[in-house]
Amino acid sequence: GQEKDKYIAPSAERGWNDPPQFSYNLQNARGQQKGHLTRRAAPPTSSGNTSTTTVNLKSVAAPPTIPLGSNPLAPPPCSLAPPPRLQAGPPTTTTPPVQPGSQEEEGGGDQTQCEPDVEVVLSSLNRALATCRQSVKDQVCNDVEKRLLLLDDSWRAGKLSLPVRRRMEALSLELRAGHWDSANEIHRSLMVDHVTEVSQWMVGVKRLIAETRNLNPELLEQLQDTSVTDQDSDLLQG
Repeated sequence: GQEKDKYIAPSAERGWNDPPQFSYNLQNARGQQKGHLTRRAAPPTSSGNTSTTTVNLKSVAAPPTIPLGSNPLAPPPCSLAPPPRLQAGPPTTTTPPVQPGSQEEEGGGDQTQCEPDVEVVLSSLNRALATCRQSVKDQVCNDVEKRLLLLDDSWRAGKLSLPVRRRMEALSLELRAGHWDSANEIHRSLMVDHVTEVSQWMVGVKRLIAETRNLNPELLEQLQDTSVTDQDSDLLQG
């Protein structure tokens, strides 16, 4: 009798191979029974495990998040502290270079004020040459004269730098005073430091120093006599 309730006979219209139809009440009853079974079995095992696992996960996950949040906040204050120290340093280093720059500008002004006079330099050299003509061969003196003319032309054309002009002024004074070693040192320094500017005429100056050094004492006294004027030196050349 129960099998008849569970099974519904197919109608005459259905085919012989159609699947059987079961009653709706039977399906609901089975579904409720399955639900009761799962509810009874699930609470003791699944609920306890899920609660413990979730708590453990929260407790484990919580601590790493806190230091990660705190670590990025810690470096900024440390990194912000050094910049002011670095800013405090530069002003001390920037102040000293200003002083040497101003000194150089002042020195440049002094150099312009102490511009050597080409007339004074050449008069001393020509006086030495005129003195040498009394005992030195004409060929040597004529070659020295050509070199001095090149020096005059280069000076007046603005081809000589200020260091060269100042050293030539010092050389002429040393030559006139009879300081041969000092005059030679200035000649060598010019050949080393400014060879391109002085190479054309410095050979004549070097020869003039050597020939003047070999003059007899009487001629040297005549050279070093400050009372001799430029007109007298012109007469000596003639």
